[in-house]
Amino acid sequence: MTDAADASAIPTLYTWAGGEEAFERLTSVFYAKVLQDDVIGPLFAQMAPNHPQHVAMWLAEVFGGPPRYTDELGGYPRMVAHHIDKAITEPQRRRWLELLLDSADEAGLPDDPEFRAAFVGYLEWGTRIARTNSQPGADVVRDAPVPRWGWGVAPPYDGG
Repeated sequence: MTDAADASAIPTLYTWAGGEEAFERLTSVFYAKVLQDDVIGPLFAQMAPNHPQHVAMWLAEVFGGPPRYTDELGGYPRMVAHHIDKAITEPQRRRWLELLLDSADEAGLPDDPEFRAAFVGYLEWGTRIARTNSQPGADVVRDAPVPRWGWGVAPPYDGG
């Protein structure tokens, strides 16, 4: 098999995670935790009822799923607009990350090291950008494509 054929046989992180349903489970579990959390709950006190579904669409697209967030909700410019002037603190960023990782376990996302390394890699990167963009007066890049996150250096382990 050629390298190109090998690459095309590697599933996206979206597929490996379980597709749209997996990300919807994840965000449903996650935002139930968020609303009861003292550290980040206040940031989401006025959250729209469809916010968890929108975040599921964002994550699905980032991890290789269909571009629904872009097509239906406006892509990166719309997402970044939600973070401007929120003044997210480092403790809030870390708590968001912690609750999402706990929720990934509870929602049954894959726990193999290769998937989790890629998953956490994006979450660390994305939450740090969100924190930076949320600071009052930040010089925010408002128009960029939705990032497409892949396996990085560790493709999925196939046991063979």
